[in-house]
Amino acid sequence: MPRQPRLDAPGLLQHVMARGIERREIFKDDKDRKSFLDRLAVILEETQTQCYAWSLIPNHFHLLLRTGLTPLSKVMRRLMTGYAVTFNKRHKRSGHLFQNRYKSIVCEEDPYLLELIRYIHLNPLRAGVVKDLMELDKYPWCGHSAILGKRKNPLIPQPPKQPNRFTPLNCSKGAPTGIQRGPDRPNRPEKALAEKTVEDVLLHFGDTKSASRRTYREFVKKGIDQGKRSELQGGGLVRSAGSNKAGLLGRKKEERDPPASPERAQARGGGLGKGDERILGSGDFVIQALNRANELFERSVKNPISLDELITRVTKDRKVDLEDLLSSKRTQEISNTRAIISYLAAIELRNSGTSIASQLRLSEKSVSRRLPRRAP
Repeated sequence: MPRQPRLDAPGLLQHVMARGIERREIFKDDKDRKSFLDRLAVILEETQTQCYAWSLIPNHFHLLLRTGLTPLSKVMRRLMTGYAVTFNKRHKRSGHLFQNRYKSIVCEEDPYLLELIRYIHLNPLRAGVVKDLMELDKYPWCGHSAILGKRKNPLIPQPPKQPNRFTPLNCSKGAPTGIQRGPDRPNRPEKALAEKTVEDVLLHFGDTKSASRRTYREFVKKGIDQGKRSELQGGGLVRSAGSNKAGLLGRKKEERDPPASPERAQARGGGLGKGDERILGSGDFVIQALNRANELFERSVKNPISLDELITRVTKDRKVDLEDLLSSKRTQEISNTRAIISYLAAIELRNSGTSIASQLRLSEKSVSRRLPRRAP
């Protein structure tokens, strides 16, 4: 059976997994793990991809990602190819490191974001890499310790080292000689995306950081006895015909939106229904976003429109208030709308990243500099 096409669009939440070939180790020691995370940190920041949860097991890894304008395939290709080259060179080996291609599951956010964060962060405990929750709290190769503040977040990229240049201090006559000062202090740097993402996670658990961390840890603790949860492994849409996403429309509700667990199925009085391993949840946003984007693109090709008109049409189509779109609000619906506008404006209508950033009141870093590269 041919492989199904990946489902991808800006703003989607995706659970990504990859294993070593023949289930061999892909992390032999801490130096390998650090190399992987250093590379991941740079890629996440450059592509403005959020990572809500991650864990490294000797023969595989888990990531919970939300892509920006750069497709997931490009993010993962940079990560896995670059790491494989470094790993092979260091361990004097050749050939494939990973088993086939990575697996990605599109996830519906509301019911699954926190469940998946817990599930992924408990992986080292389920795999026997750590013996208990107390050890997991300080385990450096899993995002759990970073959320708790027990370890420095390795997904915050380290700034490049710069030479320490000194300039003489302008002193009045008679002041001690040799007093020097460094260069003028630059503006305070913007928070790294990985730092903002941890803050976003903690907001789900409380108003203050200390209270949020306590509630989050208790939430993770309650998940220990749940074991390996099959209902988090995908399922929730009937299989599409090839790459035709429109083929998912018109299906019966029980086929494209089955319950997420046996308990929910029993409550509804039905079974789990037909599933698609690429989807976790109803997938309504996936279908709507892709179809709306396609419709807008078709209209724009026939009748080229300005960036202002594109923004007006998309916000109206998605029922998002224009004032909210241009504000500092960061709700999921607003983020998804911004992502769709940015993608269509840059890739389809050929607007510059600078103009998009200006119109949407976003930073050029998250729009202009991180657009997918176009073919020459």
